[in-house]
Amino acid sequence: MHLILRARSVWPVSAAAIDNGAVALSGNRIAAVGPWRQLSAGTSTRVVDLGDVILLPGLVNAHCHLDYTHMAGQFPPPKAFSDWLKLITSTKAGWDLADYAASWKDGAAMLTRTGTTTVGDIEAVPELLPQAWRTTPLRVISFLELIGITQRRPPATILQDALLHGARLRHPRCRLGLSPHAPYSTLPELLRLSSGAARRKNWPLCTHVAESALEFAMFTEAKGDMYEWLRRSGRDMSDCGLGSPVQHLERHGMLQPRLVAAHVNHLRRGDASLLARRGVSVVHCPRSYEYFRHEGFSLKLLARAGVNVCLGTDSLASVLKHRRHAVELNLFEEMRVLAQREPWLSLRTIVRMGTLHGARALGLAGKIGEITPGAWADLIALPSSGRTRSVAETVLEHTGPISASMIDGRWALPPS
Repeated sequence: MHLILRARSVWPVSAAAIDNGAVALSGNRIAAVGPWRQLSAGTSTRVVDLGDVILLPGLVNAHCHLDYTHMAGQFPPPKAFSDWLKLITSTKAGWDLADYAASWKDGAAMLTRTGTTTVGDIEAVPELLPQAWRTTPLRVISFLELIGITQRRPPATILQDALLHGARLRHPRCRLGLSPHAPYSTLPELLRLSSGAARRKNWPLCTHVAESALEFAMFTEAKGDMYEWLRRSGRDMSDCGLGSPVQHLERHGMLQPRLVAAHVNHLRRGDASLLARRGVSVVHCPRSYEYFRHEGFSLKLLARAGVNVCLGTDSLASVLKHRRHAVELNLFEEMRVLAQREPWLSLRTIVRMGTLHGARALGLAGKIGEITPGAWADLIALPSSGRTRSVAETVLEHTGPISASMIDGRWALPPS
């Protein structure tokens, strides 16, 4: 042990909170967690007393688009999801690499100061890597985005280009995944190839699926605004009208334990149990859900089926901006919005969705999202007055910057 952190309360999240607790570190790993008197007895290890704080695992943001941070407040909520897709596509066409780099860096800084220590980020501009990784202390899983709705670029070429770029990237704290964007924006062959590559390389996989009613109608009924828009764009629509978007992923080999399915707002009978059988995790983004005025996210149904449901921020391009109030990437805000919308959920469960469940989704269970021996030393401290009824309540009520953050055994935000 080289360091002991003492706090008014230590909440491992995977176990009950410990009053007057401590966490012992060895290198970049947690060596022990327990009461202060127990861990401090008979040791000369250096101690940092964090004072009146709750020490808990860093938050795990399982779905984000750091590239789009500077698009905050640019798009009013659209009448149709396809309208928003057209807006963001035209906006991206006017950005250069420097715009994306600045946006990515500012988004990562937001996450750091609001308690996220690991983020699953959809990387639309792979040219940013590995330089972007070096600008942040965050633990980043960069899912390389793959899009192709026509045969102008063959699916095998799209995937091969991503893999060749990824082969040149190395970082001790960050890693890669693959993200065929969505069933509507990706040819079935690219889904199959991406899934196979993720298995071979043991990479995580992410896709947006069943996000909107328009996408659901496109696949289940072969009709609607999205169907017509993509048909006019030259997409082969023969894969539509055959079942739900989730069933579409199943037909093309995408449903597997490595898959993080983003949004999943619309389910057909049997979809939830199918996701559970395949070991797929679902990431819910509460503020994005409200921005688009989606209906139908079936959290109770998914939970009853045994699906691992975690939390993400999505991008600031799909978060409501209120007058005179800045918006930021903040998983505490996502947890509070979820608590307001789903009052049947316990606060402890919501915090687990933002820590333990996200770790499992990203293939890092036992390494992040909990304070247990052997896990990485990714920790955050929140101010605690002791006035709330529970530790979970204090966590959900937290606003503003956190008191301290440690990632991989190093201070990302040192205690004051």
